[in-house]
Amino acid sequence: MSANLPTYDQLLNPLLRALRALGGSGSIDEIYDKVVELEHLPEDVISQPHDPEKSNQTEVAYRLAWARTYLKKYGLLENSSRGIWSLTAKAKGVQELNTQTVLRAVQALRKKDGAEAESKGLEEAAPAEVSEEQEWKQKLHAVLTQTLSPAAFERLVQRVLREAGFTHVEVTGRSGDGGIDGRGIARIHGLMSFHVLFQCKRYKGAVGPGEIRDFRGAMVGRADKGLFITTGTFTPAAVKEATRDGAPPIDLLDGGEFAEKLKELKLGVRTESIEVVRIDADWFDSV
Repeated sequence: MSANLPTYDQLLNPLLRALRALGGSGSIDEIYDKVVELEHLPEDVISQPHDPEKSNQTEVAYRLAWARTYLKKYGLLENSSRGIWSLTAKAKGVQELNTQTVLRAVQALRKKDGAEAESKGLEEAAPAEVSEEQEWKQKLHAVLTQTLSPAAFERLVQRVLREAGFTHVEVTGRSGDGGIDGRGIARIHGLMSFHVLFQCKRYKGAVGPGEIRDFRGAMVGRADKGLFITTGTFTPAAVKEATRDGAPPIDLLDGGEFAEKLKELKLGVRTESIEVVRIDADWFDSV
């Protein structure tokens, strides 16, 4: 693991700066990208995986999740049901945090709430907080990378594309075809259509720029767009390669985004809601 990896407490102030730069709110991905940009984090740092066996997260993303949790408990952040994190009114008056003050305050809250049966260090306590946010994705990641066969994963991608509105979706993966696993037609509002070639990589690590270049080389002259889907992540260099000026465009879908798509389409991921009934006694006064 790189010695230059910032700890979660070292990411508290960069997290606040990133949200201010984003106008006070942002998605997890937007916040991550802005922190990487503002802190000039090098490639070897942001490419470091957290735990490839359990998650597709990078170590920096994992530690940022810790930082979000601590700032939320400290009262500086809040998050919506749509996954958007934003600064609270309290945060607007904070320019630079004393990180030790934050850690002590959150630790005191945890003890007060009875969150710890016995005294533990903050390094032990933090992962339990993050697991609430990532638990279902980690379970899904294990199913996709350890239970499904490569052929089954290709069929799952085919189903996802069909459910998302693609037509004529075929799985055509065969050796010597530059990694192309299938093709389909994406229809836009019933008026326009694009021929798309896709590659789906059941992977625990990060996809690099070389794989993107190989995929593009195989698709040139055969489709309007490319779609690269992985259960892992993409390195920043791979993202840049996918959007390089003058080259055929390739859209990227990483493991986290693929998990959200499965949840949205209700494919193997079910959201359960609990009905809560409350009585508005004041309403009856108007009867």
